[in-house]
Amino acid sequence: MYTLISATPSPYARKVRIALLEKGIPFTLQTEVPWHGTTATPAYNPLEKLPVLVQPDGTGIYESRFILEWLEVKHPTPRLLPDDPEAILAARQVEVLADGVCDAVVLLFFERMRAAPSEEWIARQRRKVEGGVRALAERAEDGFLVGNRFGLADIAAGTALRYLAVRFPEFDWAGQYPNLAAMSARLEARPSFAATVPVPQTITEKVV
Repeated sequence: MYTLISATPSPYARKVRIALLEKGIPFTLQTEVPWHGTTATPAYNPLEKLPVLVQPDGTGIYESRFILEWLEVKHPTPRLLPDDPEAILAARQVEVLADGVCDAVVLLFFERMRAAPSEEWIARQRRKVEGGVRALAERAEDGFLVGNRFGLADIAAGTALRYLAVRFPEFDWAGQYPNLAAMSARLEARPSFAATVPVPQTITEKVV
């Protein structure tokens, strides 16, 4: 059985958790605060980042995008990518947008922890978040994001949107983009999403 080393607010770890649940792959969840000295992450990922999918032989598979690619190869049914090459590219583009939003939110979160945060840096990251969400809203329709079938694009977009509520709640994206709000609500009703709702963690060690 696999072990997934995860952090409770992480949208990157949530993507993998959702994929594992959607594919029906059994796994054990190991929750950590990756910034604490007690984390086991470095033993499995030299980059010391979560999530890490640990195989039964102790080998770590790391970085959420690669884990999802790895799962598609090792556990191809059900597929989380479309069959059509153009649709695959469309799904990957949504993943890039969603991950970019999350990356900017992480940078915002830690910049705000500094004694003298840079307003220019914060403004730059806010623009990235707002631009990425706007681009997602342009792609959102009544059904799924790509190919009329649930898949990677929906996982990436859905986890990014819910992460905003955890780390950037002052951004009223749902009020600005009702179509995204409706899409998010549909996704959060899925069992795999309902079982992985992100919650903040308390960081007790200095990281910035």
